[in-house]
Amino acid sequence: MLLLCGIDASNPYACILHPFSCIFEGMTPENRLRELGITLPEVPQPLGSYVPFVRTGNLFYVSGMLPLKEGKLVRTGRVGDAVTLQEAIEDARSAAINALAVVRSAIGTLDNVEQCIKITGYIASSPDFTDQPMVLNSASDLLFEIFGESGRHARAAVGVPVLPMNSPLEIEFIFEVRQ
Repeated sequence: MLLLCGIDASNPYACILHPFSCIFEGMTPENRLRELGITLPEVPQPLGSYVPFVRTGNLFYVSGMLPLKEGKLVRTGRVGDAVTLQEAIEDARSAAINALAVVRSAIGTLDNVEQCIKITGYIASSPDFTDQPMVLNSASDLLFEIFGESGRHARAAVGVPVLPMNSPLEIEFIFEVRQ
C-alpha cells in the first residue's frame, strides 16, 4: 500500500522517517479523526456579538477559536509567563479541534472540506517570548494529519499582549468547502 506521499507503507520505518506521511490513500478526513482518536466537542458558543462562522460561496471563515473545553478555558495567561510553551502547543491543538467542530456542524462532514486556506494565530506572549510559530505548529500539524496535502495552508503567527478572557491564544481559520 502506498501512502499519499508515494512512500511504500511496507517499509516498517516509513512513519518514523516521514511522520506526517502516514495518511493512507483513500482515507477520508472523518476516518482520520476516528483513527487519531479525536472526538469533536460541541460547537463552542460565541462569547460576544458575532457568529461562529460565515460562508460565502466555497469559502468558510471560522471566527477566532479559543482553547475551550466544555465552554471554559483550560488555562489563562501569557505564554512565556503563566503558560508554558508545551501548554500553549496543547491549547493550539484544542482550538483547532474546536474549529473543526464548527466546520462539521455547518457542512455535515469534514469530508466536504477541499482545502484549509489559511490560519491566523494570535498568541498572548510575554515580552521576551518569540516562539509563536512553534505554538501554532500543533494546529497546522493536526490539519495536515486529518486532511493530508489539503491541510497545508498559508499562516500567520502573531504575538499580542492580551486576548479576550486572558486566553493564551486565539486562532482564525479559512477553509474551502464543496458546494
